Formats: sequence, structure tokens, C-alpha cells
Amino acid sequence: MEKISVFDIFKVGIGPSSSHTIGPWRAAGRFLKYFQDDFGLDEILSLRVELYGSLAKTGVGHGTDIAVLMGLTGADVRTFDCDQIEPTVSQIKKSSKIKLLGTHEIPLKFEECVVFNMKTKPRFHPNTMVFYVRLKNGRKMSEKWYSIGGGFIKRAKSDEEDSEDFKAEIPFPIQKAEDLLNWHKEEEKSIADICLINELHWKTLEEVRSGLNQIWNVMRDSIFRGAHTDGELPGGLKVRRRAAQINRSLLNGKSYKTMDEWIKILQKQPRDMNNVTSWISCFALAVNEVNASFGRIVTAPTNGAAGVVPAVLMYLYCFQDDVKEKDFQEFLLVAGEIGSIFKKGATISAAAGGCQAEIGVSSAMAAAALTHCLGGNTRQSVMAAEIAMEHHLGLTSSCWWSCSNSLH
Repeated sequence: MEKISVFDIFKVGIGPSSSHTIGPWRAAGRFLKYFQDDFGLDEILSLRVELYGSLAKTGVGHGTDIAVLMGLTGADVRTFDCDQIEPTVSQIKKSSKIKLLGTHEIPLKFEECVVFNMKTKPRFHPNTMVFYVRLKNGRKMSEKWYSIGGGFIKRAKSDEEDSEDFKAEIPFPIQKAEDLLNWHKEEEKSIADICLINELHWKTLEEVRSGLNQIWNVMRDSIFRGAHTDGELPGGLKVRRRAAQINRSLLNGKSYKTMDEWIKILQKQPRDMNNVTSWISCFALAVNEVNASFGRIVTAPTNGAAGVVPAVLMYLYCFQDDVKEKDFQEFLLVAGEIGSIFKKGATISAAAGGCQAEIGVSSAMAAAALTHCLGGNTRQSVMAAEIAMEHHLGLTSSCWWSCSNSLH
């Protein structure tokens, strides 16, 4: 049974795409680390990366070539300063050199290093990349990798997804919602409790709590940043940012200097349905705009759907009374568990399952988590997830059957 942590579903990273940016970034770094362990980076004379399928067709718009380059440098997508991406890439282009994993320098022409191969159709996954290296002894080697959605990656010859973390066996294995309901019945524990007990077999309690708080902080920061940034989104299509204008309109002239002051104003806002839903839309749009501009966000479960869970969690924070740190953590635990069920039973990759695999899953995650935090029981939370998914039926019918069946 696939072992998926809440921290696999919620990964801190950089936009605009988990499958087309974070995945290739991580794959490039992991490929070189494996190569370093097996042969040594000093043996590499030159390197080339070919992108196939969806990565080739939409890679320019998603910055896949830039992501691959950053991965080759050894930069960590979770912590690298977003503002330093452009200077780093510009320096590589200017010098025509790159330091692989920051240690071994080789010549590299940007236009020749990353190739968008639109002629060859990938056989096994629409997000395929192949790394080609030429060694000093004249030998040529290659290795195939897949970006399978949500920032998850897989080495072609491996049966398991590639992860830097070893995962021990857990007391409550869950493959589908029925398992979750059965554990709840047997143990009389909530989804959040079951998920936390499993997580404690991989991390300490302090690590879990600290990690969940970091996820919430990044989500909150991306909302604030997006709601206070004007101008156009990158990409050349002249798409104007809208979240900041919506924020100003809803605040109607109220002033503040810090995020905390802004949030205090939000908490005093009218709670009629029209005003609250306008704010939720503003929160989601703010995250999406940060994501679209190579900003720091959290996969939830992907970059493309990253606005939904933070927006609903921010709703809980701003428009519900007496919300505590424990509520944020349980929200993320429940949402992460629901997301992992979809990941195991269907897909969270838009390339494989269409929009519903992303926005449908994120909506189901948020619905279940909010239901839990508002007092719903396990069955009600699972039902909320199913209803949220079912009401995204129009996006792609084939994925609906596989995703919804994961919850039945």
C-alpha cells in the first residue's frame, strides 16, 4: 500500500506548476544525486535534458526549462529564494556554464541543454523527461523520469515514487475512504487523530506540529502577498492581477501596515454570505496569482489548485470564532488524508485526469477539513468530500468516476 504523508500532499514549493515546475526541478536534482552516488559528478563532460508530452507542449509557459536548470544546480525548491531564480538563470545563460549540484562545473548552452521534444509521443506518462550525459571517457548514458502530479516524481525503472524520506509501516493503513471509516469505527478516533498517529511513525510530534505551522504560514503569506501586489502576471499575455483590487474594494478605504493588522480588520468584516464568499474568492485568487508569478506556495494538492485549501482555511481563521492553532493543524491533517486517498485511488495529475484531478480534489480536501473543524463527524467529513468532488462533474467525466469511487 502506498504510504503518503500529509507533507507529501502539502509541499512548499515554487509556482506555477507542481507537475511542470516542482516535479522537473526535483527530478533534475534527484537524477544528479543518484549519478553522483553511482559514478561521481566529475565524470560528466556534458548534459542534455529532453522533455516530452505535456512537459514539452506547455513547458515554456510553466517555466519547465528554468525549473530543470535550477534543479541541476542543486537548489532546493522548498527553500530557494524566489527572487534569485531570474538572476541565477541569467548568470548561467551569460557564462554558458553551470555547476552541477553546486560543485562540478561543465559548459552549458541554455538553448541546447533543455529540449522541448514535441514530435516523440511518450509511451508511459504524459509528463516524461530524459536526462542524457556524456562522460569524459566517451561513454553516453541516459535515464528517464516522470513527473506524475502534485510535485511527485518517479524514476522510470523504479516501482515506487522517488522520495528522500524513508517511511516506516503505520498502524492505520488507508487506501480508500472505507478504510478510514472502518478505523474510525474500531478506534473511535477522528480523521485528524488517525492521520496524526500515522504521521508520528514518520516524524516526532514537534516535527509534525512545526511542519503544519510552516505550511499554514506559507499559505497565509501567499494570500497576503497576492492580495497586495498589483500589475501584470508574467508570461507576455498581459493578464492583470485582480486580487489586490478586490482586496481594496472590499476593505473600502481601511488602512493598515502589517499582515496582522490586515487580518484583524478581516475578522471584523460583516459575515453575510455575499461578503464572506467575496473574501474567499479574493484569498484563492491571491494565491493563484503568486503561483503564476514563480512565487512561494504550497501544493494543495497541486500548484494549479493551490488556492482552494488556503482560502477555506483563511475563512476559518477570519470568519469563525475562537479558532486555535490546533484547529489549523487538524484542518491540514484532514485535508491531507483526503488528498492522499485520491492520490492512491485515482490521480491528482491534470495531465492524466484533467482539471478535476486538481480542482476537484482540492475542493474535496477543503470541504472535508472544514466539516471536521466545524464539528462534523468522520462520515460527514467524507460525505462533504464526495459532494465537493461530485459537483465538479462537468470538468471531466472520466476522472469523476475514478475519483468519486475512491471515496465510496
